[in-house]
Amino acid sequence: MSAEQSPESPSSSRWSLRRLARGGRRYALPWLSLRRWRVRLLLVGAALLAGLIAIAFAIGAELAIATHAGLMRERPWLSLIIAPAGFAALAWVSRRLFPGTEGSGIPQAIAASMSDDGRVRKQLLSFRIAIAKVFLTLGGLLSGASIGREGPSVQIGASIMHMLASRKRRRRIASSRDLIIAGSGAGVAAAFNTPLGGIMFAIEEMCRYRAFRANSTTLTAVIFAGLISLAVLGNYTYFGRTLASISWPDGIWPVLACGVAGGLLGGGFSRLLIASSRGLPGRVGVFALERPVAFAAACGLATGIIGLASGGLTYGTGYAESKAALEGSTALPAAFMVMKMAVIWLAFISRIPGGIFAPALAVGAGLGSDIALLLPGESDPAILVLGMVAFLAAMTQTPITSFVIVMEMTANHQMLLPLMATAVVAHGVSRSVAPVPLYHALAHPWLRRAEKRLKPASAPPVPQAAALENASAPATEPAPEVRPDAPGPTTTEQRPPPS
Repeated sequence: MSAEQSPESPSSSRWSLRRLARGGRRYALPWLSLRRWRVRLLLVGAALLAGLIAIAFAIGAELAIATHAGLMRERPWLSLIIAPAGFAALAWVSRRLFPGTEGSGIPQAIAASMSDDGRVRKQLLSFRIAIAKVFLTLGGLLSGASIGREGPSVQIGASIMHMLASRKRRRRIASSRDLIIAGSGAGVAAAFNTPLGGIMFAIEEMCRYRAFRANSTTLTAVIFAGLISLAVLGNYTYFGRTLASISWPDGIWPVLACGVAGGLLGGGFSRLLIASSRGLPGRVGVFALERPVAFAAACGLATGIIGLASGGLTYGTGYAESKAALEGSTALPAAFMVMKMAVIWLAFISRIPGGIFAPALAVGAGLGSDIALLLPGESDPAILVLGMVAFLAAMTQTPITSFVIVMEMTANHQMLLPLMATAVVAHGVSRSVAPVPLYHALAHPWLRRAEKRLKPASAPPVPQAAALENASAPATEPAPEVRPDAPGPTTTEQRPPPS
């Protein structure tokens, strides 16, 4: 070996140093890139903003519920005036001024994630819609509507994260679909203070029919939304800390009873909501289509009547009633479950903004309370928790998300296996009653309506003479097929002639 090629030679040492420097630059440049840090800071800032709005939303919801409860304690008959007027005002404002805010908000987020058209997504997710959703949902809670803030929090989080979407490749943080999924998970995490539940919601509900990629976008959004919730509200649990448990093997009977009953009830209720979203039968359906504001006022009046009959138990989300039952301070009446389902359905068909996620937990608590009357000897709070997860898993058909969220809400890890078993049984029974999941069945009409509103604006006007000429022209070969799944810009491809 020559001296120049010797490992001890100066030229060999210089070559090794240059190679080491090149490798160091390769690993150091990503950390020194201003563009990469800008992308990270924008993503973290959007997640923090979504979390802050969700927290302010939660505080406002508690104030709205407390204000309405105070009015009802002093003058219960005011509900017959406040509820119809509030329902009518919310229906008019949401339809005329803020279209896209009606209903839960989860179907809108799912519909936006299914579309590749940015104009369609803007009709369902925007900062304007997010802010309007907050105030309109608070107005519904002030009116005594049985709605929740968790579904709206999903639409709010998805709207905030979708603001980062960009068509330019160099400014692109992540795909629009990934941003919507990340924002949805962040909304659930901040609304319930359940970070793990937010991740499972993003995987199980938002990515139901597509593969989920465990990318850093979703994890970053959920983690920072959970951190801001922890910093502002503290380490709290939604329903407090429930230490109830059930014994084995005798506990199999509460699991089976809650799973089967919750599956039948939740699946039937999901099917009722899907059918109601397509229109009501008879003259009631005609009245709802022709005079939606007056129909919403009628739904508000019925909500007020049921609220008076229940002694005020059916107003709002049902959080206070469920927590009191879990703590054992107040027992739920046997008819609470049926009355709560009725007021949820009235708020749903009135098309006012508001979710059904949290009220569904109250229905599950009522179901567990009724089953506990039939199964003496077991812990009533434990059966209430099983009823919650059974009805929620059956209505939404998200068993993993349901038992994870309920477990985090109650901080009761001893109930993990019973909650898992109940969710699986309820989901299996629900699938036989309602084959199509609730939120995805509601998302497709939202997507069709958004696309339909764009067609008249995007299609150029056709003169009458040209239309007649085109109508009398002979048939031509079929138009080229559009391939939306092709990467990059949309391309066209001529179909091959038939053999």
